[in-house]
Amino acid sequence: MPKVETFVRDIVLKQAIEVFHNKGFNATSMQDLVDATGLNRSSIYNSFNNKVDFFLECLRLYEDNINRKTTKRLLNSGNGLEAVRKIFELALNEIVIHKSDHGCMIVNCKSEMANHEESITNFLNLNQKKTLSLLEDLVTQGQQDKSINANQSPKEYALYLYSSLQGFRMTGILISDKRQLQSIIINVLQILI
Repeated sequence: MPKVETFVRDIVLKQAIEVFHNKGFNATSMQDLVDATGLNRSSIYNSFNNKVDFFLECLRLYEDNINRKTTKRLLNSGNGLEAVRKIFELALNEIVIHKSDHGCMIVNCKSEMANHEESITNFLNLNQKKTLSLLEDLVTQGQQDKSINANQSPKEYALYLYSSLQGFRMTGILISDKRQLQSIIINVLQILI
């Protein structure tokens, strides 16, 4: 008979996200996860298999939370350029308002774990593909509504925006001055006008 989980999975994942986000995958020990979640090691292994699978599940929940926030912000966009601006402003809010000095967990994971663990690399590739697709759709919308120029293809601009957003999130780890960060957003978007 399979064991029944006696904990709320999402709460445990959120507790583990905090640890992984603050320390990174490699610096997080199983004891850190035991301490953060209140679960014993055998419960963690029975429920999540191993540290990599546990981390992947945390990444997926983190990604879902970002996607929900992004979707909510984009619903009221008047045009493509405004939608792109809102994505950067969401990152700005995470840096300035929420004082997120440890950066985006997915960006951090990419710099720490890409190409070291196949399942994590697959997650990162899929996340990148989804983000590029969203940005390409927004640029296409912006070019159709004339808020974004047609100097480059939507695919080329999407890659530019994706790279800029990744760099913006990394910059925000050490720089949290709102004016400086807003000037970066203005400069990034200026290319599209």
